Amino acid sequence: MAGLTGGKLVAKTLATEGVQAIFTLCGAHVMDIYSGCLDEGIRIIDVRHEQTAAHAADAWTRLTGVPGVAVVTAGPGVTDAVTGVANAYRAQVPMLLIGGQAPIRNLLKGGLQEMNSVDMMRPITKFSGTVFDTVRIPEMIGLALREACNGRPGPSFLEIPQDVLDREVEENEVRVPVQSRSQCRLTGDRKLMARAAGLLAKAQRPALIAGTQVWSCRAVEQLRLFVERAGIPTYLNGAARGCLPVDSPHAFNRTRKFALSKADVVLVIGTPFDFRLGYGSRIAEGAKIIQVDLDYAELCHNRDVEVAIQADAGAFLEELEGAVSPAGGTRKWLDELRTMETELLERESRFLSSDAVPIHPLRLAREIDAFLRDDSILIADGGDTVTMSASVIRPRGPGQWLDPGPLGTLGVGTPFAIAAKAAMPARDVVVLFGDGAFGLTGFDYDTLIRFNLPMVGIVANNGAWNQVRYVQLLKYGPQKGNTANLLHSLRYDRIIEAMGGHGEHVTEPGEIRAALDRARNSGKPACVNVLVDRETFSSSTRDLTIYK
Repeated sequence: MAGLTGGKLVAKTLATEGVQAIFTLCGAHVMDIYSGCLDEGIRIIDVRHEQTAAHAADAWTRLTGVPGVAVVTAGPGVTDAVTGVANAYRAQVPMLLIGGQAPIRNLLKGGLQEMNSVDMMRPITKFSGTVFDTVRIPEMIGLALREACNGRPGPSFLEIPQDVLDREVEENEVRVPVQSRSQCRLTGDRKLMARAAGLLAKAQRPALIAGTQVWSCRAVEQLRLFVERAGIPTYLNGAARGCLPVDSPHAFNRTRKFALSKADVVLVIGTPFDFRLGYGSRIAEGAKIIQVDLDYAELCHNRDVEVAIQADAGAFLEELEGAVSPAGGTRKWLDELRTMETELLERESRFLSSDAVPIHPLRLAREIDAFLRDDSILIADGGDTVTMSASVIRPRGPGQWLDPGPLGTLGVGTPFAIAAKAAMPARDVVVLFGDGAFGLTGFDYDTLIRFNLPMVGIVANNGAWNQVRYVQLLKYGPQKGNTANLLHSLRYDRIIEAMGGHGEHVTEPGEIRAALDRARNSGKPACVNVLVDRETFSSSTRDLTIYK
């Protein structure tokens, strides 16, 4: 019988799971996995920092539904990936990080890059473990992926020592699972479903907040059918952005604060009562709340809930659609919210069309929105500028808005773009960076260039960490408020040109669209460096809610 090394077993198992690419930074501890991936036709995308590898695996999962995989070497390779794994954990993304380790025979002797990675990763993963026997590699990968998808999704970490990867075993000794995970969906309790339908039937001012699990459960069509039947105003949160058509009469984005303060019944699907909802306080005190989540522990967390249902978002919406009455009684409420949305948009219009220099961030956002194609994947990587732009830039479809999620990690832009273009090379990819965020992983433009992954990156360059700067100015005044939060307005476009990409520098509002078009038409990874007004802040930052 033919012999298989541990690295080849890793690759064979990943191929069986549908994995088409891994993201990695090379290291001697894990190099046998590369040999296996070449044999199995799995693409190896090597990056410049392990944080990038982990973020890219996160984005691959979000976009394709197939767990993304990052492979990193022992010790600092794993520690460099921690931020990416932590981000996936808070964003509920079931990715897999495979880390190297010193050979078992040398453990606790002080080997090169030896450290206790398993215990370090345990608090930020659904599963963290070590493979001690080569023949168990497929079983352990299946276990790690199964746990990643169990209940509230999240990342898994699997450590494989070097001698376990290098050891060769006979093929007939090993069982590679053909199906390591169930495709079942968690359905809601029938009595609770009936109570939820009853509350919505009586509601005069209902509101729906649809969060990330609507997209991760692939419940897009179920959401559309339900909101159309129920006639319920809907606010899309996190990865659910784009899950309703931009012209849907039930989709709203500027009136959420008002709607939640006046609603009598609020349906919250797949998003926690975290800082984005004021820990539940933004919903009217007397409102009846229906909460749906994959995670039982998230139900009733931070806020009392009338009906709490543990369920898959798609299964829940399918059943509820059949239980609710057709729309009719909410027309007045919908009209009131739409009128308010129109008024708020009119108030913004002078900024959206502003010819001021430095450029107003909302003018930049309007230009980006007009630049997007129907297939564009928009990646948001920044603080205040991205917050300000979120109500203006409209993803044209489901799965076409990527942001870090509730951990608020900066630096996801370039890694997410790498994953998006690698997974979907024909799709248009646009990234909005803050200049601070760009500095964290922007050097991985080198990866985009080496692998010929063209995209358009836009740096909203205000020369500051402005979200924090606003708070410091408010708290300490101008003498201390600009401490440790100012940056040079660097020519990021020239840095990318030096790497071999395309660069544009924009200082006037009228120059934005032409620069964006040239960037896209270049056929290269492009950076459009746009100087925006440092003294303009988003309403969310001024509200300070995120810091309370």
